[in-house]
Amino acid sequence: MKTSSFSSGQLARTAGMISGMILLSRLLGFVREAITATFFNRAETDPFFAAFTIPDFMYYLLVGGALSAAFIPLFSEYLAKGEEEEGWRMATTFMNLTVLLLACFSVLGMLFARQLAPLQAYQMKEGKLELLVELTRMMFPAVFFTALAGLMGGVLNSYQKFFIPVLGPVLYNIGIIFGAWFLGPRFGIKGMAFGVVIGAIVNFLTQATFVFKITKGYNLFYVDLKHPGFKRMLVLMLPALLGLSATQLNIWATTNMASALPEGCITYLRLAQRLVLLPLGIFAMAVSTAFFPTLSQLTAVGKWEEFKESLSLGIRVIMFITIPSAFGFISMRTEIIRLLYERGEFTSFQTEMTAYALLFYSLGLFAHGAIQILPRGFYALKDTITPVKVTIVTVILSILLNFFFLKYTNLQHGGLALSFSLMGVANMLLSLFLLRKKIGGIKGDKIIKTCIQSVLAAAGMGLGIWRLLPFWNSFLSGLGLTRNLFNLLQVMGGIVFGLVFYLSLTCLMKMEETKLLKKLIIRDS
Repeated sequence: MKTSSFSSGQLARTAGMISGMILLSRLLGFVREAITATFFNRAETDPFFAAFTIPDFMYYLLVGGALSAAFIPLFSEYLAKGEEEEGWRMATTFMNLTVLLLACFSVLGMLFARQLAPLQAYQMKEGKLELLVELTRMMFPAVFFTALAGLMGGVLNSYQKFFIPVLGPVLYNIGIIFGAWFLGPRFGIKGMAFGVVIGAIVNFLTQATFVFKITKGYNLFYVDLKHPGFKRMLVLMLPALLGLSATQLNIWATTNMASALPEGCITYLRLAQRLVLLPLGIFAMAVSTAFFPTLSQLTAVGKWEEFKESLSLGIRVIMFITIPSAFGFISMRTEIIRLLYERGEFTSFQTEMTAYALLFYSLGLFAHGAIQILPRGFYALKDTITPVKVTIVTVILSILLNFFFLKYTNLQHGGLALSFSLMGVANMLLSLFLLRKKIGGIKGDKIIKTCIQSVLAAAGMGLGIWRLLPFWNSFLSGLGLTRNLFNLLQVMGGIVFGLVFYLSLTCLMKMEETKLLKKLIIRDS
């Protein structure tokens, strides 16, 4: 399998397809979160969200560390050089060892759930702590299947097959919704936890079915620890795992600090972060997923100028999308939260608390978008050490900021969200500096130009929404709509106004990214 020549049109269309599927997954995720907020009280949802800490940790170690830093770059290199069978010998060893380690970890997690629970939320009250233990034990099997699904997705991505890997999370969310909707009324929040396991199993089976159709010599009982590719993968993987461990340490620290705040703060942060992750997941992750195999293959065959152009384009596209998204969230944060969550057990006060967290999360949206692809630039260069150094420095900064904001300000959970944003900005700036130093430039003038133009267009968009939304709200008020329909049309109107303003302004400025978007829409290669 030879690498194809760089094509912005092809990459844009691939990213567009991935974005569409991730959008569907995220929408289902919001349905899931809305059901959670509506049907269950905060005494149940705080332990439920805290129970995800360790499973999420293991998933990101595998998918974000082992796969992104080591497996996909090396496996893609074998494919680019026409050494597919040799690549599969390396892949088989890694896959079989991963299955064994995950199985052991899952069993130990279920056996020692009580000992692990305080690590997830050490200041959680006794009644909620017992529920946390039960939920942790129930959801640990999901770790095994979700992580393996991520591994299968990494194989498919290396083959430039992106649809099935992004279909899996859709099925995962459907499983959780099934658990909440059909099992929740009978078993409470435990029914939703069972849905997590169902979704994880369905996700894995879907990925595995397609992977085994393209395998070249996979053997369930084959392990070659002396394979040179496997040894190289370990060298690349271990630093990345260290870096991701530091990231998850920050998440753990934040959750624990939030557990000391008034009841509901863990939930407010979780719901707000899920919302701000929407453009990150739909667009930034889609772009980085689509570009990463190409970046790895370009470095494998020494096409450095194409590598720089591809990486620069990826960063610019992410900025083009995340900057206006941040302005939109800030402008309409309360309206959006009210639409998505304010019903049942979720009150107007909780809407304001969640919107408060969303405000601070939004400030760092553009930066967290950029760092979806920047570490992959290093990974494509077979450099996993630099992202680790950057991560450790910025995680330490984030934890210090958490302490500072909680001790010396009245920001409360907003301070925890703000430190997350500032950590992202620091990570982005340091990564850009070191990457530019490493490869001699990344078309930085184009990136700066895109950022400035996007900020100007987004500011104009925000002003337009601010001036037009009162008239829109007044118009809707005269229609005698139900509360839910009013909230829906209010937000949809704001989104439409925002898109029209932003795209009109970017067209007037003749931004290159707008032309690429047009190319994507009309599928002009």
